[in-house]
Amino acid sequence: MDCCCRARRPDLGLALFGCILRTGLKIDQITANTLLKCLCYAKQTEEAVYVLLHRMSELSCVPDAFAYNIVLKSLCKGRRSQRAHDLLRTMAKDRGGCFPDVVTYTTVIHGLFKEGETGKACNLFHEMKQQGIEPDVATYNSVIDALCKARAMDKAEVVLQQMVDKGVQPDTVTYTCMINGYSTSGRLKEAAKMFREMKSRGLIPDIVTCNSFLASICKHVRSKEAAEFFDAMTAKGHEPNIVSYRILLHGYATEGCFPDMIDVFNSMESNGIAADCHVFNILIDAYAKRGMMDEAMLISSKMQERRVNPDVVTYSSIIAGLSRLGRLTEAMEKFNQMIALGVQPNKAVYHALIQGFCIDGDLAKAKQLVSEMMSRGIPRPNISFFSSVIKSLCQEGRVMDAHDIFDLVIDMGERPDGILFNSLIDGYCLVGKMDKALKVLDVMESVGVEPDVITYSTLVNGYCRNGRIDDGLTLFREMPRKRIKPDTVSYRVIMVGLFRAGRTVAARKMFHEMIESGTMVDIFTYNIILGGLCRNNCADEAIALFQKLRAMNVKFDITTLNTMINAMYNVQRKEEAKDLFATISASGLVPNESTYRVMIKNLLEEGSVEKADSMFSLMDKSGIAPSSRLLNDIIRMLLEKGHKLGYNDLASGMKQSFAFKLGYKEDLSTSGNKYAMMGLHSSVLFMHLLKKYVSYVRIVFILHSSVQCF
Repeated sequence: MDCCCRARRPDLGLALFGCILRTGLKIDQITANTLLKCLCYAKQTEEAVYVLLHRMSELSCVPDAFAYNIVLKSLCKGRRSQRAHDLLRTMAKDRGGCFPDVVTYTTVIHGLFKEGETGKACNLFHEMKQQGIEPDVATYNSVIDALCKARAMDKAEVVLQQMVDKGVQPDTVTYTCMINGYSTSGRLKEAAKMFREMKSRGLIPDIVTCNSFLASICKHVRSKEAAEFFDAMTAKGHEPNIVSYRILLHGYATEGCFPDMIDVFNSMESNGIAADCHVFNILIDAYAKRGMMDEAMLISSKMQERRVNPDVVTYSSIIAGLSRLGRLTEAMEKFNQMIALGVQPNKAVYHALIQGFCIDGDLAKAKQLVSEMMSRGIPRPNISFFSSVIKSLCQEGRVMDAHDIFDLVIDMGERPDGILFNSLIDGYCLVGKMDKALKVLDVMESVGVEPDVITYSTLVNGYCRNGRIDDGLTLFREMPRKRIKPDTVSYRVIMVGLFRAGRTVAARKMFHEMIESGTMVDIFTYNIILGGLCRNNCADEAIALFQKLRAMNVKFDITTLNTMINAMYNVQRKEEAKDLFATISASGLVPNESTYRVMIKNLLEEGSVEKADSMFSLMDKSGIAPSSRLLNDIIRMLLEKGHKLGYNDLASGMKQSFAFKLGYKEDLSTSGNKYAMMGLHSSVLFMHLLKKYVSYVRIVFILHSSVQCF
């Protein structure tokens, strides 16, 4: 009977049991337990429960823990953990003293966790310990795995510590669960620490653990480190499997590192691992998403050469890529090809084509595809889909095309929602057609869709952007009458408009009104107020407000500090500006390119060239690349400074210094030493300027052009 079960022929086992009964042979405990196993293998779990609770006693067999565990495991495997939980409760009642053991509890706990019954599973875990039954490594692993999947890593750490304190040694499964948990929670350092601890305990990570850690590194967009781990893993005898290669390929694909991606692909094939459909899909999708359709099609050809059949994901990636590029004829050819090969298109395929034809302006074809997908039993695109298409067109300034799609939605019998109307209103506002935007508002109200705070904020913003601030104010004042309470964004857009129009007093009043109304004032609002005051020659007032907010422990962002540093320099409060810059790191913020630009420009303005160069070096060490705007500003200001010092001397010095850097064997003149005295000819700043203007002729041209401008 047992052999029949192991051979996956429980039907033969049950037939054999019938023969035993007919012979009149006595049924012992082992035979009865094997019968339970056969019933469970045959997916006749309820019959097994009946035999366990009723028939075994008739056969003069007393069910033991092993018998119960067979049935409990089958119930949990069939996702009937509650039934298993109830059966566990009956074990100790009147079953001849048969008590649950560690396997019993572990089986049911694991089943409850798998079905999301976390509370019941945890209660059973605590009950188990109260009954004096010590959990084993399998029990702890079930609890830790569930907590890690729920991202409750603090609780998982507590259980792991309890496990160690009780003398139960964590195994490979334990560490794999913890590594997975830390990885999915974004705590890569802890995952790496756990990996090292695992090895220090003499446990050899299996390929599943290695793949888990590899995936966590790639997930954090650190494919270079993932590749190093991959190589180290291979060097230590862990042969990567196809899953390992998929993970690394996906990591490189996500980061757009296509040469590395192809190297890994070639390495995989040279190591005798044949690429499957999933691998090819990763490569095709990566190229298609970046519009590199020739490369995507080349991979598709290789796929066919390897006799790997494309699936719906393959075609979906190719069709979406072609549609985004407007190559709709080719997209339709691929669509027809997939159907001819028996690959059924899914929602993603139809959405890609419909969006492509909508953007191309062929709404008749889009409508035809909508009808076709519905005839295949695929739900037609919802309002959210069309809203995203309309929004995309509006952002490109193609509002009339967007309106055509809006009409198509109505023609299909769909009722536009507020999001769809708001997207179209925003499109007209962006192109300055406020009258058309108001007409859409009228239609919106006429079909019974209530305008919301987003609708009005969009219209107010449209008026302000188009210089019609009074119309914007009128609409803003209309909001309460429509029982629409202005929110943070509403106040922001009207204040931006007022400051832009130079109406500082009105903007101040609006700010106070916002506070009095109880509307949340966030850091973006404070930045609007502080920046608006500074741009309207009220820098001292902005600084006073900033200091007041600072005393209130308002959490600023780097934009706030950049604005205030510049304002302090503008009103000659230079030391305060430098002190504020010095506090950035202590505030938990990181200077950005704008921060350094403000500091460098103001230091150059005051003639502190060496300090400006030091600031530039600091920016370079921080890994922040200077923008063309910053380099142009620096060059212009240095040339202006040179003119004030005396153009001939400085120009000659600059030419000699640049020539030296470019490899010209000319001696630096005395005037060159004057430029060197500015602290630049061997600086990081100089090298960046050199990279920007690598031509010696270009340098001379700039110098001569600057003179003619003075």
